[in-house]
Amino acid sequence: MPAVQRQAPVMKKIRTFFALPIPERVARPLSDCADTLCEYDRGLDAHWVDSSNYHLTLCFLGNVSLDQVTELEQLTREALADQSSFMVPLDQLGYYKANPRLGVLAALISDHEQLYALHDRMVNIAKKAGIRYDERDFMPHVTLARLPAKNRFEVPDSWPQPNLLTPADSVVLFQSRPGERGSIYTPLFEVHLSA
Repeated sequence: MPAVQRQAPVMKKIRTFFALPIPERVARPLSDCADTLCEYDRGLDAHWVDSSNYHLTLCFLGNVSLDQVTELEQLTREALADQSSFMVPLDQLGYYKANPRLGVLAALISDHEQLYALHDRMVNIAKKAGIRYDERDFMPHVTLARLPAKNRFEVPDSWPQPNLLTPADSVVLFQSRPGERGSIYTPLFEVHLSA
């Protein structure tokens, strides 16, 4: 009788990213700014994000195991124990090429030392958890719409200026899954920053 070969169990992996939640009082006026960009979407290429799904992406982690999620939570709680909350200016809109296949219309943040320091902290947490992180051209941003890299979006001569402030008072690890009408985001854990 031939020996039965056992296969190692397949580790379930989920797509994740760290982000700051955007409160509704900021999401509504940000959505109004996004609405003014619809007229530039000549090819109807943009997939607009519902304002209830707005978040400020700090870093993409890609596919991680459930064990890594547990480790990420522990490392995040330790690393952010002394992190104070702060305000982030959402002061410009623009087109951002996320990767060779995807562009995004996004609220962008001009140079903001505290936000970029938090971004660096989150990247270091990911690396400590054994996650390969390679986002050389990444910028923290709030995605308003996704477009294929080849699109007919006409960049406006003058972008709307949101002039909004959003609090950085907690960091959330989100799971991202494809849904019928765009991505579905599920919070896996949240770490509140000190006041």
